[in-house]
Amino acid sequence: MTFNKLAIALAVAGVSTGAYATNGMNMEGYGPISTSMGGTSFAYDNGTGAMAGNPATLGLMTDGSHLDVAVGVLQPDITVQGGQSSTATSFLMPAIGWVKKNGNLAYGAGMFAQGGMGTDYAQGIDGQPERSELGVGRLIFPVAFQATPDLVVGGSIDFVWAMMDLRMAMPLQNMAGLITPTGQGNGTILGALGGMMQSGAYTNARLDFSDNNDFTGKARGFGYAGKLGLTYKASPTVTIGAVYESKTSLGDMKTPDTGATMIVTGVGPTQAIPGKITIRDFQWPEMFGLGIAVQATPDLMVAADVKHIGWSGVMENFTMTYAAFGDNVTFALPQNWEDQTVLSLGGAYKVNNALTLRAGANLADNPVPDATMHYLFPAIIKNHYTAGLGYVIDPASEVNVSLVYAPKVTQTNSTFGYTVTHSQTNWQLMYSRKF
Repeated sequence: MTFNKLAIALAVAGVSTGAYATNGMNMEGYGPISTSMGGTSFAYDNGTGAMAGNPATLGLMTDGSHLDVAVGVLQPDITVQGGQSSTATSFLMPAIGWVKKNGNLAYGAGMFAQGGMGTDYAQGIDGQPERSELGVGRLIFPVAFQATPDLVVGGSIDFVWAMMDLRMAMPLQNMAGLITPTGQGNGTILGALGGMMQSGAYTNARLDFSDNNDFTGKARGFGYAGKLGLTYKASPTVTIGAVYESKTSLGDMKTPDTGATMIVTGVGPTQAIPGKITIRDFQWPEMFGLGIAVQATPDLMVAADVKHIGWSGVMENFTMTYAAFGDNVTFALPQNWEDQTVLSLGGAYKVNNALTLRAGANLADNPVPDATMHYLFPAIIKNHYTAGLGYVIDPASEVNVSLVYAPKVTQTNSTFGYTVTHSQTNWQLMYSRKF
């Protein structure tokens, strides 16, 4: 079992947080209450995980302090048909959240994985391992206020970090084709690559930056984002929710000055050039969503959310600048992701005062075009089917668990012809304490 970080280890706090994205690069839900109900969360109390969804629902909690400690394992199964399977098969996902509710006001803090991507293959075209790990996490400070008996408004300020490891190999000619005109520096690196290609002695190239650490990435960037949300009780049994999450403002991810290597191989002697990678303007997209929760009977609650994720605004190109010997060259790997609309459906049935059963579905299209889908970044999962339960141990504590199955998706890169399959089986367990 390989444990990786994808949405980063909160090394600052000594808590590791890993995640493998399922709605594009996003998690399909936050916490086992939400994930067991298809990722719905915008219009009902779903614990402190709400600060990563609609923070206004924190105002639906009972008075007092609420502490949630969760752990999950996400298990992707990724294979390049006719080739290799990724050995990155298990991602450990701890999370923690605390909220204090006092009358009309609720506030708190929490640390959650936002999402990411990652794969690990034993051998690339140059005979060396290939891997990717992109992780994005958030330290969230939410607040919710009950403005009227029916209306709760809320928001959060999010400290966001992104970290990345990458070992990516490709034909030298393909890498040269990714060079952008604005990234040619004084021409030293560009001229060297051109000379190697024309000599015929060099055929493959790779960019390599990885710290082999489950808690960090070699390239790192930090920034912020925010959310605004509300819930409105339309009737005694119907609650409506809405939320807007801003696009992040992240600084460029950077390695140390000699934290990356450009390696060119072929029949000639291997050329390894140490340098620095800067990942330009990587951002997390804006999201807006609407939700409804209906207390159909005293024991049955059903919920539905729809959210729109603006991938096209942040995933046009994956742009990296490589700097060495006072020169630099910029590579732009086309992505051209499409926006994604996600429909989440869920229900919860209270069997008795202790036991609640839950189930749901999370339905979406794949935002990654055929022409740009890459085996190192196969964020192609579409649908999820979910189940779970909650059990009240005593008036002050309970446990919740969820199980998520994402059926296999098969996609062929129309540019290079390789086919990738991707499925998932994931679970989460959370202990909650009220005091």
